[in-house]
Amino acid sequence: MTRKSATMALPNNEHRPTSAPGDEPRHLFDLGYDDLVAWLDQRGERPYRARQILEWIYRHQIADFDAVSSLSKRLRVQLAASFSIYQSSIERTQAAADGTTKLLLRWPDGATTECVLIPDGKRQTACISTQVGCPVRCVFCASGIDGLTRNLTRGQIVEQAMRVAQLICKPDRLTNVVFMGLGEPLANYAATVGAISVINAADGLNIGARKITVSTVGLPSQMRRLAEAGWQITLALSLHAPTDALRRELIPWADNVTINELVDAARYFFECTGREVTLEYVLLDGVNNRPEHADRLAALTRRMRCNVNLIRYHPVEGLPYTRPTGESTHAFVDRLANAGVNVHVRKSRGLDIDAACGQLRRRAAAVH
Repeated sequence: MTRKSATMALPNNEHRPTSAPGDEPRHLFDLGYDDLVAWLDQRGERPYRARQILEWIYRHQIADFDAVSSLSKRLRVQLAASFSIYQSSIERTQAAADGTTKLLLRWPDGATTECVLIPDGKRQTACISTQVGCPVRCVFCASGIDGLTRNLTRGQIVEQAMRVAQLICKPDRLTNVVFMGLGEPLANYAATVGAISVINAADGLNIGARKITVSTVGLPSQMRRLAEAGWQITLALSLHAPTDALRRELIPWADNVTINELVDAARYFFECTGREVTLEYVLLDGVNNRPEHADRLAALTRRMRCNVNLIRYHPVEGLPYTRPTGESTHAFVDRLANAGVNVHVRKSRGLDIDAACGQLRRRAAAVH
């Protein structure tokens, strides 16, 4: 079952945006098709106007309602008074030699988040955030060093994908979205699922479910809940260690969740969706990339339908972890492959900029 429908109706009422305080305009990206139809109906406008508006927003990427030439002046004025299209300002842009481009966005409350364009031929991927900061605090990651500030709204998550889409030169377009930026997506479940509905919808960004990836450190109940939603998305589980003891050293949240529980949830995800889970595994030199780690990881993969995505660590200033050599990475890959594991090494991108999650945000904060 897929959720790619003619409209971006929300899975259930819990994902509907709360009303903005005071008379502030609502964030348009927080609205679904049905919300917009209801707003139009209150003003005596026909439902087809909703699709006209959404087409201008998502296809033509307008930032001002005055650009919607097919609408009356009166309706454009009403839209501008009721809604804001973009809430963020682009505070900083970093472009790498390989085409990777990172944006630092600042929101009206002063909070900052990162989003990234990762081009690879015709494949144009947006890596987006779901929280300001991160509660997980993986010891090797810059994202959670300062902890969690707040959740992003559904609209703010979608806006990041739109900001990235604006970087792409036509006729190319955004083809993939990965929820792998700042934060734990399943800890902000309602907004994450709401954003997926917009990104996937035919009258939203129109990106196929199989080209959407949600990365999680592993919250079993939310993994099961996402499985039951029925989307054909990819679920990426940030494992990073093949034993509970080592995982607890690297991921403080692992104190509350065992690998066995994650395996059970991953198996349930496959049973509900038919989609294999991707095990994300950051290789930290001398920490989790020894032969015995590969053997234990291989044994773990035989307990579920999955593939393994290895990532060579991108060093973070001030943290003691180092990037493994190409030789040691190949040895780890070969050991897994010889054990029958479907294993890949993610291409390193943006090594000449602050490409690791949270780095640009922290550097900008230090300057301020």
